[in-house]
Amino acid sequence: MTESPLARWERYNGAVLGVASLLYLASYAVRVLGHGLPAAVRDLCLAVTFASWAVFALDYGVRRRLSGQRWPRFVRTHWLDTVVLVLPLLRPVRIVQAYETVQAHHDGPRLALHARVITYAGVSVTLLGFAGSLALYQQERTAPGADIVTYGDAVWFTCTTLSTVGYGDLAPVTPLGRLIAVGVMACGLALLGAVTGTFSSWLLQVFAREGERPPGNSPGASDGKD
Repeated sequence: MTESPLARWERYNGAVLGVASLLYLASYAVRVLGHGLPAAVRDLCLAVTFASWAVFALDYGVRRRLSGQRWPRFVRTHWLDTVVLVLPLLRPVRIVQAYETVQAHHDGPRLALHARVITYAGVSVTLLGFAGSLALYQQERTAPGADIVTYGDAVWFTCTTLSTVGYGDLAPVTPLGRLIAVGVMACGLALLGAVTGTFSSWLLQVFAREGERPPGNSPGASDGKD
């Protein structure tokens, strides 16, 4: 079967996008957390951030061209790519997808579907939690009357929100901070639902296999010898 140009592009650029995503996240983290760093270092991190975003924009444009679709249809059918391009801190979601794309083109052993969903959900939670706490800390730390004034506060708020616990001891006060909190809530609900649904499906399959076993093959069954 002949591979389409878009499939070839996704196969070859998956690793590049993964590296660019990690560089974007790392440079952004250094700029947010490195308050006492020299101006030259901060400028370098800013350059890396913009260069990484340029890679994302180039990939988006090439994918649109190779798809053969006009812009309105491409934006509708690739809405996640569009959202991630506008909000680059959501790139951790695409890191997982890029890894899956690369793995799909190799013949090596892969985890079962249920294990992959749970593993990728865990990686996504970690990366999104890190990115969300950085963005929240950047917006809240200097706001008048803010509760979230340290990065530790931002991490605690993000963890309780992603886990859908929400203690309520900390809350954002800026409009953008609250918008980030809403996004974290949505991600937490979606990922929790994916993991819960996958685990429930796996349990149902296990119980179904147990029910289909002949009585003589069930664990602990007598072998007929006294």
